[in-house]
Amino acid sequence: MNEMPLVNANQKITQWLNHSTLAFVGYASLTVFVIYTSMYGFRKPYTVGVYSDIFFMGISYKVCLVIAQVIGYMISKFYGIKFISSMNPKHRANYILVFIGIAWLSLLLFAIIPPPYNIICMFINGLPLGMVFGLVFGFIEGRRTTEIMGAILAVSFIFASGLAKTIGKWLLLDFNVSEWWMPFASGAIFVIPLILFVWLLRQLPPPSSDDIASRSIRLPMTQLERRHFLKQFGIPMATVVIAYAIFTIVRDFCEDFGNELWSETGYKNNAGIFAKTNTIISLVVLGFIAGFFFIKNNSKAFRWAHYLVIFGLVLLTVSTFFYNRGNISTLSWMLTATSGLYLAYLPFNCLYFERMLSTYKMSANIGFAMYIADAFGYLGTVLVLLVKEFITIKYSWVDFFSFLFYSAGLIGIVLISMTLILHTRLFKKLNATE
Repeated sequence: MNEMPLVNANQKITQWLNHSTLAFVGYASLTVFVIYTSMYGFRKPYTVGVYSDIFFMGISYKVCLVIAQVIGYMISKFYGIKFISSMNPKHRANYILVFIGIAWLSLLLFAIIPPPYNIICMFINGLPLGMVFGLVFGFIEGRRTTEIMGAILAVSFIFASGLAKTIGKWLLLDFNVSEWWMPFASGAIFVIPLILFVWLLRQLPPPSSDDIASRSIRLPMTQLERRHFLKQFGIPMATVVIAYAIFTIVRDFCEDFGNELWSETGYKNNAGIFAKTNTIISLVVLGFIAGFFFIKNNSKAFRWAHYLVIFGLVLLTVSTFFYNRGNISTLSWMLTATSGLYLAYLPFNCLYFERMLSTYKMSANIGFAMYIADAFGYLGTVLVLLVKEFITIKYSWVDFFSFLFYSAGLIGIVLISMTLILHTRLFKKLNATE
Protein backbone atom coordinates (compact mmCIF):
# COMPACT_ATOMS: atom_id res chain seq x y z
CA MET A 1 0.00 0.00 0.00
CA ASN A 2 2.83 2.42 0.85
CA GLU A 3 4.25 2.01 -2.65
CA MET A 4 1.08 3.20 -4.40
CA PRO A 5 1.62 6.99 -4.08
CA LEU A 6 5.15 6.56 -5.44
CA VAL A 7 3.91 4.44 -8.36
CA ASN A 8 1.23 7.03 -9.15
CA ALA A 9 3.84 9.80 -9.05
CA ASN A 10 6.02 7.83 -11.47
CA GLN A 11 3.13 7.39 -13.90
CA LYS A 12 2.13 11.06 -13.75
CA ILE A 13 5.68 12.23 -14.41
CA THR A 14 6.06 9.83 -17.36
CA GLN A 15 2.72 10.89 -18.89
CA TRP A 16 3.62 14.58 -18.51
CA LEU A 17 7.00 14.08 -20.19
CA ASN A 18 5.46 12.10 -23.06
CA HIS A 19 3.01 14.89 -23.87
CA SER A 20 5.35 17.89 -23.83
CA THR A 21 8.68 18.12 -25.63
CA LEU A 22 9.56 21.34 -23.81
CA ALA A 23 8.83 19.75 -20.44
CA PHE A 24 10.86 16.67 -21.39
CA VAL A 25 13.92 18.69 -22.46
CA GLY A 26 13.82 20.91 -19.38
CA TYR A 27 13.26 18.01 -17.00
CA ALA A 28 15.92 15.75 -18.54
CA SER A 29 18.47 18.56 -18.86
CA LEU A 30 18.08 19.60 -15.24
CA THR A 31 18.32 16.05 -13.90
CA VAL A 32 21.45 15.08 -15.84
CA PHE A 33 23.07 18.42 -15.02
CA VAL A 34 22.50 18.08 -11.29
CA ILE A 35 23.58 14.43 -11.21
CA TYR A 36 26.85 15.05 -13.01
CA THR A 37 27.49 18.22 -11.02
CA SER A 38 26.99 16.15 -7.88
CA MET A 39 29.45 13.53 -9.14
CA TYR A 40 32.12 16.22 -9.38
CA GLY A 41 31.56 16.94 -5.70
CA PHE A 42 33.08 13.52 -5.02
CA ARG A 43 35.86 13.84 -7.60
CA LYS A 44 37.44 17.30 -7.74
CA PRO A 45 37.45 19.14 -4.36
CA TYR A 46 40.73 17.56 -3.24
CA THR A 47 42.56 19.38 -6.06
CA VAL A 48 42.37 22.71 -4.16
CA GLY A 49 44.38 21.17 -1.33
CA VAL A 50 48.09 22.00 -1.26
CA TYR A 51 49.38 18.95 0.64
CA SER A 52 52.78 20.64 0.82
CA ASP A 53 56.07 19.08 1.97
CA ILE A 54 54.85 15.51 1.46
CA PHE A 55 56.49 13.22 -1.09
CA PHE A 56 56.13 9.58 -2.10
CA MET A 57 58.89 7.83 -4.03
CA GLY A 58 60.37 11.24 -4.80
CA ILE A 59 57.12 12.56 -6.30
CA SER A 60 55.03 15.40 -4.93
CA TYR A 61 52.19 13.94 -2.85
CA LYS A 62 49.52 15.95 -4.67
CA VAL A 63 50.80 14.74 -8.03
CA CYS A 64 50.61 11.18 -6.64
CA LEU A 65 46.97 11.79 -5.71
CA VAL A 66 46.17 13.11 -9.19
CA ILE A 67 47.98 10.21 -10.87
CA ALA A 68 46.28 7.63 -8.63
CA GLN A 69 42.80 9.01 -9.34
CA VAL A 70 43.43 9.33 -13.07
CA ILE A 71 44.77 5.76 -13.26
CA GLY A 72 41.60 4.52 -11.58
CA TYR A 73 39.51 6.67 -13.91
CA MET A 74 41.45 5.37 -16.93
CA ILE A 75 40.99 1.70 -15.96
CA SER A 76 37.29 2.42 -15.54
CA LYS A 77 37.12 3.86 -19.07
CA PHE A 78 38.83 0.83 -20.61
CA TYR A 79 36.47 -1.55 -18.81
CA GLY A 80 33.56 0.73 -19.68
CA ILE A 81 34.10 0.11 -23.42
CA LYS A 82 32.40 -3.25 -22.87
CA PHE A 83 30.46 -2.54 -19.67
CA ILE A 84 28.67 0.64 -20.79
CA SER A 85 28.09 -0.44 -24.40
CA SER A 86 26.41 -3.69 -23.31
CA MET A 87 24.51 -2.20 -20.33
CA ASN A 88 20.83 -3.07 -19.86
CA PRO A 89 19.09 0.33 -19.57
CA LYS A 90 17.00 -0.68 -16.54
CA HIS A 91 20.15 -1.02 -14.38
CA ARG A 92 21.67 2.39 -15.12
CA ALA A 93 20.15 4.39 -12.25
CA ASN A 94 21.12 1.87 -9.57
CA TYR A 95 24.68 1.70 -10.84
CA ILE A 96 24.99 5.52 -10.67
CA LEU A 97 24.19 5.49 -6.95
CA VAL A 98 26.35 2.44 -6.18
CA PHE A 99 29.39 3.79 -8.01
CA ILE A 100 29.24 7.26 -6.46
CA GLY A 101 28.63 5.68 -3.04
CA ILE A 102 31.86 3.70 -3.40
CA ALA A 103 33.70 6.88 -4.37
CA TRP A 104 32.40 8.69 -1.26
CA LEU A 105 33.46 5.82 0.97
CA SER A 106 36.96 6.05 -0.50
CA LEU A 107 37.08 9.73 0.57
CA LEU A 108 36.21 8.72 4.13
CA LEU A 109 39.10 6.26 4.09
CA PHE A 110 41.30 9.01 2.62
CA ALA A 111 40.63 11.12 5.74
CA ILE A 112 41.23 8.24 8.16
CA ILE A 113 44.30 6.55 6.65
CA PRO A 114 47.51 8.60 7.09
CA PRO A 115 49.56 9.79 4.12
CA PRO A 116 51.13 8.58 1.93
CA TYR A 117 49.25 5.29 2.39
CA ASN A 118 45.93 6.95 1.62
CA ILE A 119 47.02 7.50 -1.99
CA ILE A 120 45.35 4.15 -2.75
CA CYS A 121 42.04 5.71 -1.65
CA MET A 122 42.20 8.19 -4.51
CA PHE A 123 42.79 5.32 -6.93
CA ILE A 124 39.66 3.62 -5.57
CA ASN A 125 37.80 6.93 -5.91
CA GLY A 126 38.56 7.12 -9.63
CA LEU A 127 37.56 3.54 -10.47
CA PRO A 128 33.75 3.84 -10.14
CA LEU A 129 33.45 7.51 -11.13
CA GLY A 130 34.70 6.82 -14.66
CA MET A 131 31.49 4.89 -15.35
CA VAL A 132 29.05 7.63 -14.36
CA PHE A 133 29.04 9.69 -17.56
CA GLY A 134 28.19 6.73 -19.79
CA LEU A 135 25.38 5.69 -17.46
CA VAL A 136 23.90 9.20 -17.37
CA PHE A 137 24.24 9.88 -21.10
CA GLY A 138 22.51 6.60 -21.90
CA PHE A 139 19.25 8.15 -20.68
CA ILE A 140 19.32 10.98 -23.24
CA GLU A 141 21.05 9.64 -26.37
CA GLY A 142 19.25 8.82 -29.61
CA ARG A 143 16.61 11.57 -29.30
CA ARG A 144 15.75 14.52 -31.51
CA THR A 145 16.68 16.83 -28.64
CA THR A 146 19.89 15.06 -27.60
CA GLU A 147 22.08 18.06 -28.57
CA ILE A 148 20.30 20.37 -26.14
CA MET A 149 20.30 17.91 -23.26
CA GLY A 150 23.80 16.69 -24.09
CA ALA A 151 25.11 20.25 -24.23
CA ILE A 152 23.74 20.98 -20.78
CA LEU A 153 25.19 17.73 -19.46
CA ALA A 154 28.55 18.47 -21.08
CA VAL A 155 28.84 22.02 -19.74
CA SER A 156 28.26 20.58 -16.29
CA PHE A 157 31.90 19.45 -16.64
CA ILE A 158 32.95 23.08 -16.58
CA PHE A 159 30.46 24.46 -14.08
CA ALA A 160 30.69 21.46 -11.74
CA SER A 161 34.47 21.53 -11.62
CA GLY A 162 34.46 25.18 -10.60
CA LEU A 163 31.67 24.63 -8.07
CA ALA A 164 33.34 21.58 -6.52
CA LYS A 165 36.66 23.37 -6.14
CA THR A 166 34.98 26.51 -4.82
CA ILE A 167 33.18 24.44 -2.16
CA GLY A 168 36.43 22.67 -1.30
CA LYS A 169 38.30 25.96 -0.88
CA TRP A 170 35.35 27.46 1.01
CA LEU A 171 35.51 24.61 3.54
CA LEU A 172 39.26 25.12 3.90
CA LEU A 173 39.21 28.91 4.27
CA ASP A 174 35.93 29.65 6.08
CA PHE A 175 35.38 26.51 8.18
CA ASN A 176 38.98 25.43 8.75
CA VAL A 177 38.20 21.90 7.61
CA SER A 178 41.47 20.03 7.21
CA GLU A 179 42.78 19.08 3.74
CA TRP A 180 42.21 15.42 4.66
CA TRP A 181 38.53 15.72 5.64
CA MET A 182 37.62 18.41 3.09
CA PRO A 183 37.02 15.99 0.14
CA PHE A 184 34.65 13.81 2.23
CA ALA A 185 32.85 16.87 3.66
CA SER A 186 32.43 18.30 0.15
CA GLY A 187 30.86 15.05 -1.02
CA ALA A 188 28.39 15.11 1.87
CA ILE A 189 26.92 18.36 0.51
CA PHE A 190 25.93 16.60 -2.73
CA VAL A 191 24.43 13.36 -1.37
CA ILE A 192 20.77 14.44 -1.08
CA PRO A 193 20.61 16.21 -4.50
CA LEU A 194 22.23 13.15 -6.06
CA ILE A 195 19.68 10.67 -4.66
CA LEU A 196 16.71 12.87 -5.51
CA PHE A 197 17.72 13.57 -9.10
CA VAL A 198 18.70 9.98 -9.86
CA TRP A 199 15.15 9.03 -8.89
CA LEU A 200 13.81 11.75 -11.17
CA LEU A 201 16.08 10.59 -14.02
CA ARG A 202 14.71 7.07 -13.67
CA GLN A 203 11.28 8.37 -14.73
CA LEU A 204 12.40 9.38 -18.25
CA PRO A 205 10.48 7.49 -20.96
CA PRO A 206 12.53 5.67 -23.63
CA PRO A 207 13.11 7.28 -27.08
CA SER A 208 9.90 7.59 -29.10
CA SER A 209 9.31 6.25 -32.61
CA ASP A 210 9.91 9.78 -33.94
CA ASP A 211 13.25 9.91 -32.11
CA ILE A 212 14.32 6.61 -33.65
CA ALA A 213 13.26 7.72 -37.11
CA SER A 214 15.17 11.00 -36.76
CA ARG A 215 18.36 9.46 -35.37
CA SER A 216 18.87 5.69 -35.04
CA ILE A 217 17.87 3.05 -32.54
CA ARG A 218 20.29 2.71 -29.62
CA LEU A 219 20.76 -0.84 -28.38
CA PRO A 220 23.25 -2.74 -26.19
CA MET A 221 26.11 -3.95 -28.40
CA THR A 222 27.41 -7.49 -28.65
CA GLN A 223 31.09 -8.35 -29.09
CA LEU A 224 30.50 -9.03 -32.80
CA GLU A 225 28.83 -5.63 -33.28
CA ARG A 226 31.72 -3.89 -31.53
CA ARG A 227 34.21 -5.59 -33.84
CA HIS A 228 32.17 -4.61 -36.90
CA PHE A 229 32.12 -0.99 -35.74
CA LEU A 230 35.91 -0.90 -35.40
CA LYS A 231 36.41 -2.60 -38.76
CA GLN A 232 34.26 0.00 -40.51
CA PHE A 233 35.38 3.15 -38.64
CA GLY A 234 38.80 2.17 -37.30
CA ILE A 235 40.91 4.65 -39.29
CA PRO A 236 38.89 7.85 -38.64
CA MET A 237 38.37 6.71 -35.04
CA ALA A 238 42.16 6.49 -34.65
CA THR A 239 42.68 10.14 -35.59
CA VAL A 240 39.79 11.20 -33.34
CA VAL A 241 41.15 9.18 -30.41
CA ILE A 242 44.62 10.74 -30.76
CA ALA A 243 43.16 14.26 -30.94
CA TYR A 244 40.75 13.62 -28.07
CA ALA A 245 43.57 12.16 -25.97
CA ILE A 246 45.48 15.43 -26.41
CA PHE A 247 42.41 17.49 -25.49
CA THR A 248 41.80 15.31 -22.43
CA ILE A 249 45.39 15.71 -21.25
CA VAL A 250 45.21 19.50 -21.49
CA ARG A 251 41.75 19.66 -19.97
CA ASP A 252 42.82 17.48 -17.02
CA PHE A 253 45.85 19.66 -16.34
CA CYS A 254 43.56 22.70 -16.33
CA GLU A 255 41.28 20.93 -13.85
CA ASP A 256 43.94 19.53 -11.54
CA PHE A 257 46.56 22.29 -11.57
CA GLY A 258 44.48 25.36 -12.35
CA ASN A 259 44.79 26.32 -8.68
CA GLU A 260 48.58 26.55 -9.08
CA LEU A 261 48.27 28.73 -12.18
CA TRP A 262 45.80 31.12 -10.53
CA SER A 263 48.01 31.31 -7.41
CA GLU A 264 51.07 32.12 -9.53
CA THR A 265 49.22 34.95 -11.30
CA GLY A 266 47.86 36.66 -8.17
CA TYR A 267 44.60 34.86 -7.33
CA LYS A 268 45.86 32.72 -4.41
CA ASN A 269 43.18 33.68 -1.89
CA ASN A 270 40.30 34.08 -4.34
CA ALA A 271 38.02 31.10 -3.67
CA GLY A 272 35.39 32.30 -6.15
CA ILE A 273 37.65 32.51 -9.20
CA PHE A 274 36.86 28.90 -10.20
CA ALA A 275 33.08 29.25 -10.15
CA LYS A 276 33.21 32.73 -11.74
CA THR A 277 35.32 31.78 -14.76
CA ASN A 278 33.80 28.35 -15.24
CA THR A 279 30.24 29.69 -15.18
CA ILE A 280 31.06 32.17 -17.97
CA ILE A 281 32.79 29.45 -20.01
CA SER A 282 29.82 27.12 -19.46
CA LEU A 283 27.36 29.63 -20.92
CA VAL A 284 29.56 30.32 -23.96
CA VAL A 285 30.07 26.64 -24.76
CA LEU A 286 26.42 25.80 -24.09
CA GLY A 287 25.30 28.34 -26.67
CA PHE A 288 27.53 26.91 -29.39
CA ILE A 289 26.73 23.23 -28.80
CA ALA A 290 23.00 23.61 -28.18
CA GLY A 291 22.76 25.42 -31.52
CA PHE A 292 23.29 22.09 -33.28
CA PHE A 293 19.71 21.20 -32.35
CA PHE A 294 18.60 23.44 -35.22
CA ILE A 295 20.64 21.46 -37.77
CA LYS A 296 18.22 18.66 -38.63
CA ASN A 297 20.35 17.01 -41.32
CA ASN A 298 22.60 14.53 -39.51
CA SER A 299 25.45 14.46 -42.03
CA LYS A 300 25.55 18.27 -42.15
CA ALA A 301 25.59 18.48 -38.35
CA PHE A 302 28.34 15.87 -38.19
CA ARG A 303 30.44 17.89 -40.65
CA TRP A 304 29.87 21.11 -38.69
CA ALA A 305 30.92 19.35 -35.49
CA HIS A 306 34.41 19.12 -37.00
CA TYR A 307 34.32 22.84 -37.83
CA LEU A 308 33.32 23.67 -34.24
CA VAL A 309 36.25 21.70 -32.84
CA ILE A 310 38.68 23.43 -35.22
CA PHE A 311 37.25 26.84 -34.29
CA GLY A 312 37.81 26.08 -30.60
CA LEU A 313 41.42 25.10 -31.28
CA VAL A 314 42.06 28.31 -33.24
CA LEU A 315 40.62 30.30 -30.32
CA LEU A 316 42.86 28.39 -27.89
CA THR A 317 46.02 29.03 -29.92
CA VAL A 318 45.41 32.67 -30.84
CA SER A 319 44.46 33.76 -27.30
CA THR A 320 47.63 32.12 -25.91
CA PHE A 321 49.71 33.95 -28.51
CA PHE A 322 48.22 37.33 -27.55
CA TYR A 323 48.67 36.63 -23.83
CA ASN A 324 52.33 35.75 -24.27
CA ARG A 325 52.78 39.04 -26.15
CA GLY A 326 51.21 40.91 -23.21
CA ASN A 327 48.13 42.04 -25.14
CA ILE A 328 45.51 40.51 -22.79
CA SER A 329 45.22 39.86 -19.04
CA THR A 330 45.49 36.48 -17.31
CA LEU A 331 41.75 36.47 -16.68
CA SER A 332 40.95 37.21 -20.35
CA TRP A 333 43.45 34.57 -21.48
CA MET A 334 42.05 31.81 -19.30
CA LEU A 335 38.45 32.67 -20.18
CA THR A 336 39.16 32.69 -23.92
CA ALA A 337 41.63 29.82 -24.08
CA THR A 338 39.61 27.55 -21.83
CA SER A 339 36.45 28.33 -23.81
CA GLY A 340 38.31 27.27 -26.94
CA LEU A 341 39.59 24.12 -25.25
CA TYR A 342 36.10 23.09 -24.18
CA LEU A 343 34.66 23.89 -27.61
CA ALA A 344 37.15 21.32 -28.92
CA TYR A 345 36.73 18.81 -26.10
CA LEU A 346 33.02 18.75 -25.24
CA PRO A 347 31.51 17.97 -28.67
CA PHE A 348 32.89 14.45 -28.34
CA ASN A 349 30.95 14.04 -25.11
CA CYS A 350 27.53 15.11 -26.33
CA LEU A 351 27.39 15.84 -30.05
CA TYR A 352 30.05 14.25 -32.22
CA PHE A 353 29.31 10.53 -31.74
CA GLU A 354 25.56 11.16 -31.51
CA ARG A 355 25.50 12.64 -35.00
CA MET A 356 28.04 10.12 -36.29
CA LEU A 357 25.78 7.17 -35.41
CA SER A 358 22.78 9.02 -36.83
CA THR A 359 24.62 9.86 -40.06
CA TYR A 360 25.54 6.24 -40.71
CA LYS A 361 22.22 4.90 -39.29
CA MET A 362 23.94 2.39 -37.04
CA SER A 363 22.11 0.29 -34.43
CA ALA A 364 24.72 0.91 -31.76
CA ASN A 365 25.22 3.24 -28.79
CA ILE A 366 27.41 6.19 -27.97
CA GLY A 367 28.95 4.53 -24.93
CA PHE A 368 31.16 2.27 -27.03
CA ALA A 369 32.76 4.99 -29.18
CA MET A 370 32.94 7.51 -26.37
CA TYR A 371 34.63 5.14 -23.93
CA ILE A 372 37.26 4.15 -26.49
CA ALA A 373 38.17 7.83 -26.85
CA ASP A 374 38.01 8.45 -23.10
CA ALA A 375 40.14 5.42 -22.21
CA PHE A 376 43.05 6.48 -24.40
CA GLY A 377 42.58 10.10 -23.38
CA TYR A 378 43.15 9.30 -19.72
CA LEU A 379 46.01 6.94 -20.59
CA GLY A 380 47.68 9.95 -22.20
CA THR A 381 47.04 12.04 -19.08
CA VAL A 382 48.77 9.46 -16.88
CA LEU A 383 51.80 9.27 -19.18
CA VAL A 384 52.19 13.06 -19.34
CA LEU A 385 51.86 13.37 -15.55
CA LEU A 386 54.65 10.86 -15.09
CA VAL A 387 56.92 12.45 -17.70
CA LYS A 388 56.30 15.89 -16.19
CA GLU A 389 57.29 14.66 -12.73
CA PHE A 390 60.38 12.64 -13.63
CA ILE A 391 61.93 14.94 -16.24
CA THR A 392 63.26 17.96 -14.36
CA ILE A 393 62.63 21.15 -16.30
CA LYS A 394 62.46 24.59 -14.75
CA TYR A 395 59.22 26.21 -15.83
CA SER A 396 56.51 28.50 -14.56
CA TRP A 397 52.90 27.37 -14.62
CA VAL A 398 52.18 30.06 -17.23
CA ASP A 399 54.91 28.66 -19.49
CA PHE A 400 53.71 25.10 -18.95
CA PHE A 401 50.08 25.89 -19.77
CA SER A 402 51.15 27.94 -22.80
CA PHE A 403 53.07 24.94 -24.11
CA LEU A 404 50.05 22.67 -23.59
CA PHE A 405 47.68 25.09 -25.32
CA TYR A 406 49.95 25.59 -28.34
CA SER A 407 50.51 21.83 -28.70
CA ALA A 408 46.83 20.95 -28.43
CA GLY A 409 45.79 23.71 -30.82
CA LEU A 410 48.23 23.05 -33.64
CA ILE A 411 48.25 19.23 -33.53
CA GLY A 412 44.49 19.11 -32.99
CA ILE A 413 43.72 21.24 -36.05
CA VAL A 414 45.72 18.85 -38.24
CA LEU A 415 44.14 15.69 -36.79
CA ILE A 416 40.53 16.91 -36.89
CA SER A 417 41.00 18.14 -40.47
CA MET A 418 42.27 14.67 -41.39
CA THR A 419 39.27 13.08 -39.65
CA LEU A 420 36.83 15.25 -41.60
CA ILE A 421 38.46 14.24 -44.89
CA LEU A 422 38.36 10.54 -43.94
CA HIS A 423 34.68 10.66 -42.98
CA THR A 424 33.77 12.57 -46.14
CA ARG A 425 35.36 9.86 -48.27
CA LEU A 426 33.85 7.02 -46.20
CA PHE A 427 30.35 8.51 -46.35
CA LYS A 428 30.55 8.88 -50.14
CA LYS A 429 31.85 5.34 -50.48
CA LEU A 430 29.07 3.80 -48.37
CA ASN A 431 26.37 5.78 -50.18
CA ALA A 432 27.77 4.74 -53.56
CA THR A 433 27.46 1.04 -52.64
CA GLU A 434 23.83 1.27 -51.54
